[in-house]
Amino acid sequence: MDAENTENTENTGNAPYVRYEVGEGAATLTLDSPHNRNAISSKLLRELHEGLRSAAADKDVRVVVLTHTGNTFCAGADLSEASSSDDDPPELARQRTHQMTEMLRAVVELPKPVIACLNGHVRAGGMGLVGACDVAVAGADSTFALTEVRLGLAASIISLTVLPRLDARAASRYFLTGEKFGYRIAEDIGLVTVGSEDPAETVDELVDQFMQASPQGLAESKALTTRAVLEGFERYAADLEAQSAQLFGSDEAREGMMAFLQKRRPSWAP
Repeated sequence: MDAENTENTENTGNAPYVRYEVGEGAATLTLDSPHNRNAISSKLLRELHEGLRSAAADKDVRVVVLTHTGNTFCAGADLSEASSSDDDPPELARQRTHQMTEMLRAVVELPKPVIACLNGHVRAGGMGLVGACDVAVAGADSTFALTEVRLGLAASIISLTVLPRLDARAASRYFLTGEKFGYRIAEDIGLVTVGSEDPAETVDELVDQFMQASPQGLAESKALTTRAVLEGFERYAADLEAQSAQLFGSDEAREGMMAFLQKRRPSWAP
């Protein structure tokens, strides 16, 4: 699973990591795991997938909004979860990667539009979530980075949803440097649909537009726009899952993850 760099800081018990609410034709899925900056844990993926299934089955839901609490939309994979188990690391990585693949595919395949409403930091696997959404609105506090390369990893699975959004030159730069960029650049290179000073208001306006469309019209029109992305899943997902699992189990990636968790530079950094 594609990762950035995040760690658990407290025990949250049985509190949900994803909140699901429905109102006026829109289902809102809110990433609400502030203790680890909404990291992509097994629990968050499971609850997000459940929310998508609920939205798909609800005839009163016309559009889905994916948003977050706190100043981080999603910090990437939960590295403390990825590195803390005594079980076989490559097998665990394979399982988590497949879970991430299926969740991204569920966003793309959902026969209803999905809007990302962002006003915080987006890293690594979180970029895959943004890319999977049909429309992305980002506020001025949003920042973005594909940080896998700095951990001895690659943006394997999330490339399926991120690469189709980006200008090719921008993809080369940000996939290879891992550097941070802001919401205006994200809009310029295609990752974000709209950069907005008031993302919530912009999302409300978009929801109003979608509510004027028929459910059948939305489903069939979305299928046209996502066909090529789903073809990419069919052709490349298995190989990318294998690559991701292999990288997570590598010595270099273990060094990168441990360096982060220990708050030190990895061995390759100057």
